[in-house]
Amino acid sequence: MSPLAIAITAFLLILASAFLGMVLQAKLPHHHLSGDSKDVIKLAIALIGTMTALVLALLFASTRTSFENTSTEVSRLTADIVELDQLLQEYGRETQPARDALRAEIGPWVDSIWREAALERGAKAMVKTNRNTVLDMVRGLKPQNRVQSSIQARALQVLTDIRQTRLSLFAQPQDSLSTTFIIVLVMWLMFIFAVFGMSAPPNATLVTVLVLCVLSASTAIYLIQELGQPFDGLMQLSNEGLRDALH
Repeated sequence: MSPLAIAITAFLLILASAFLGMVLQAKLPHHHLSGDSKDVIKLAIALIGTMTALVLALLFASTRTSFENTSTEVSRLTADIVELDQLLQEYGRETQPARDALRAEIGPWVDSIWREAALERGAKAMVKTNRNTVLDMVRGLKPQNRVQSSIQARALQVLTDIRQTRLSLFAQPQDSLSTTFIIVLVMWLMFIFAVFGMSAPPNATLVTVLVLCVLSASTAIYLIQELGQPFDGLMQLSNEGLRDALH
């Protein structure tokens, strides 16, 4: 499911539990929601609320860290590509075919990471990049002096780094969050808002506040899901810098 679909589902389930609590508030005997029972309910809600806040904070921190690490890898890949092009330029005119091949391969690299293309196009892109055209060209260079030898060695190292980074980004899971975490989190929120609905007779102010709180909780779940998918959705990392690196 997409992050938006998960957030909408969570919103509807939590809101339904809140309205269920309002219905129960009118049907349950008064002594069930007062006195010692009310005190126990407050303690239970405080416990579940604390655990929910901790899980939300941990999920947000985890996905935010993963998002930032992925962004750093994309920046590193862009910098390595620019450095490789500069090294090939310094080597001499004989590297021009390799530089042209490097520019031609950037598009398929981006498609394979961001999964923008259709499955058929993505498969073709992977086949094309798996040929290691630039790597073969750099390996085939025949240095004429020590300077060219050092440039070739550095270029091969940069190519290795590019390949490792690209494979790491390509292997990035689309949904790095555990579904179980989200299900448990939504269940806790449903319980909390059900008790909120039972706490007082329903009125316009109470309903408005509960709806806004449910919306806020669902939005938090949506943001966490979006951060867990850095190459898709509303908050995906931009690939314009990588596409335009050598323009």
